[in-house]
Amino acid sequence: MRGGTSAVIRTQRRRPDVGDYENILYETDDDQIATITLNRPDQMNAISPDLERELHEALDEAAADDSVRVIIITGNGRAFSAGYDLGREREGIDTRSEALKQWMPTDMNHTSHVMHLMELDKPIIAAVNGWALGGGFWYTLACDITIASEQAAFGQPEVRMVSNTSFLFPALVGWKVAARYALTGDHFGPEEAVRIGAINEVVPHDQLMTRAREMAMRLVMVPSDSVRLNKKLTTLGFHAMGLRNALQTGGLISILAHASTDAKEVEDLYEVQRNEGLTAFLRMRDNKFIPEPGGPRSR
Repeated sequence: MRGGTSAVIRTQRRRPDVGDYENILYETDDDQIATITLNRPDQMNAISPDLERELHEALDEAAADDSVRVIIITGNGRAFSAGYDLGREREGIDTRSEALKQWMPTDMNHTSHVMHLMELDKPIIAAVNGWALGGGFWYTLACDITIASEQAAFGQPEVRMVSNTSFLFPALVGWKVAARYALTGDHFGPEEAVRIGAINEVVPHDQLMTRAREMAMRLVMVPSDSVRLNKKLTTLGFHAMGLRNALQTGGLISILAHASTDAKEVEDLYEVQRNEGLTAFLRMRDNKFIPEPGGPRSR
C-alpha cells in the first residue's frame, strides 16, 4: 500500500541517459518521488556553471515526467552546497570589465533560477545534509519545504568580501533577523534556522532522508491539482510584494559588488587565494569572526 515510510521496499530507476549528468545524480522511484543529489562532494557541492545547468535541467525533467509528483534535492558528502564555486573566482581578473564579464551571467540568472524553483508545478523538498552557504543557502530558501540535519549549517560568509545577500532571505525571515546575518556573514545552526523561519524542521542526521521521504509521501497522497494550486497560492504573496523585481534589482547590485576591485581588503584576499589557495583564502576571511554567536563554528 502506498503511503508507507522507509520500511517500504522501493524500486529506484536511473535515467537511461544518466551519463549526461556529471555533477548531479538523478533518480526516480515507484513512490513517485524524484531525488536530485548535488554530486561534487570533494568541492562541497560548490555551484559551478555546469552543476547549476544540470540542476535546472533535472528539475525540468522531473516537471515533465508524469510519474513524478514530488522532488527532493540534497547533497552528497558533508555539504548541501558551499555556494558558488570560489575556486573559479578572480581567475585572471585584473579589471572591472573582466569582473563584470565573469560574474554577470551568474548574477543576472539568480532571478530566473530562484523563480524556477518557486514556480515549478511540483513541490520541492530540500533535505539539507550539511553546509548550506551563499548560493547553496539561497536554493534551500527557494524550496517549498526545507528539512535539515542536525549537522546542517547556514550562512552567507561571502558578504565579508563585498558581496550581497538575496532579497528572498528578508522576505522569508523579516528585516531585523535578515540584517543580523546578512550584515555580518555569521553562520547559524539548524535550530536557529527553524526559529527564524528559514527552514521547517531539524532531524537527527541519520534520519534526514527518511523524514524527507515521509514528507514527500504525504504530498503524494494529496491530489496533484490541489498541490499545484496551493503551491501557487502560497507564493502569491511574494509576487504581490514584487519578489521578481527585487531579485532582478539584487542581481544588478550583485554585479556591482563583484566588480568592486578597489577595496584593499578584498584584493588582499584574492592575492592570498592566487598564491596560497582556497583554504588560506577562507582562513583569512573567516577566522577573525570565530566564535560566531549561535553558529556551529562556535561550538
